[in-house]
This record gives sequence, C-alpha cells and structure tokens, in this order.
Amino acid sequence: MKALLSELPGGPDTLVLRDVPEPSPGRGQVRIIVRFCGINYPDALVIEDKYQIRPPRPFAPGFEISGVVDAVGEGVTALKP
Repeated sequence: MKALLSELPGGPDTLVLRDVPEPSPGRGQVRIIVRFCGINYPDALVIEDKYQIRPPRPFAPGFEISGVVDAVGEGVTALKP
C-alpha cells in the first residue's frame, strides 16, 4: 500500500510517498481503506515539529479521515468489513 509520510521535520514539500506493508488489525482494532484525508493546520504544525504532539518518524499525518472498514480485529462486533 502507499502512504504519505513525514520522515523529516519541515513543510508539506518534505512529505514523501512510500510503499509500506499493509497492516493487520489487532484485537479491538479495525483497518480502514482511506478515501479522503483532511490535512489541517495542526497537521502542518506536527510535520514541522511545532505542535505539542510529536509522533516518532516516519508517520502519516492526517487527524481526520473517512473511508471504508475492510478488516476487523478479534473482539470487534460493532463494525463489519
């Protein structure tokens, strides 16, 4: 699968598109095929290391997504692929 990643601090021009392994959902988790992702002001601050949240790199920015659940982990009963 493809992921837009922040590997280095900086502006949007530092984001890179990479092939990454497809994750499997763990217990109580779901996997979502992302159809849309909003990149907002806090996301811009995060990739520039100017926000209170500083996830370890590389990470995929985007706090807001919409998509389709395509896999569920053990114990998930409220959602179905």
